[in-house]
Amino acid sequence: MERLKYIKSKYLEMYKTKQPITLSKHFAKIKNINLSNEHFDYYISNSAVYSSMIEGNQIDFDSYLKYSHSGMNNKGKSYTEIEDLKSAYRYAKNNILSFDNLLVIHKILSATLIDEQKYRGKIRDKEVYIFKGGVKIYTGANTKIVKAELEKLFEDISILLKRNLSMGEVFYFASMIHLAIAHIHPFADGNGRASRLMEKWFLSQKLGENAWFIQSERLYQKRIQSYYKNINIGPDYEHINYDISIPFLLMLPMSLRLN
Repeated sequence: MERLKYIKSKYLEMYKTKQPITLSKHFAKIKNINLSNEHFDYYISNSAVYSSMIEGNQIDFDSYLKYSHSGMNNKGKSYTEIEDLKSAYRYAKNNILSFDNLLVIHKILSATLIDEQKYRGKIRDKEVYIFKGGVKIYTGANTKIVKAELEKLFEDISILLKRNLSMGEVFYFASMIHLAIAHIHPFADGNGRASRLMEKWFLSQKLGENAWFIQSERLYQKRIQSYYKNINIGPDYEHINYDISIPFLLMLPMSLRLN
């Protein structure tokens, strides 16, 4: 069996012992949802709104549905950012998960988010930092290694897409991909949105199109303090500590209870 070079699989057994959700039972309910365009639009609207809310967008899901159906308040930046993200989800649904397609979905989701076109769908050429309360809490991968780290990640993703995985393994690796994109931080902006979409994209490639109906983004937004605490497993890319990643990895299965 071809070995993974980037994604850590050493925590899989610990994850399985601590993960309390009966994944097959809960996912069976999602598999019964009709794969109509109407249902898909509803669920990717849910994903796009909650993922945007995590990043500070002020439009909640009920307001988004109201604006969408009434035609009012749907020209502003906040609303358009959500529509861009929805378009990125649509693209992902109809295309394979790959390095090149990650760049495409970033270009789509950042159309309104990023003013400068040269940073849309492009690997960043500047260092990036995350601040909280005026204090720097994280530094992304150095620009000299960003592309190489992404390429290593996608080599692993290619292996996993071909490998026969149990449902527990699918959820584990989906969460690991989410962590990897968030920590590499390959783009000038939109990394959080891209990482959550990537997680769902991997699930759909392994479990089928109904995986787009999993409300992971909603779970993360509803538990946003835990989400930020659990995803923060190092002060910078060079000091990521996957030994403390289990609390984050255990969050994704919880979202199955929302359906």
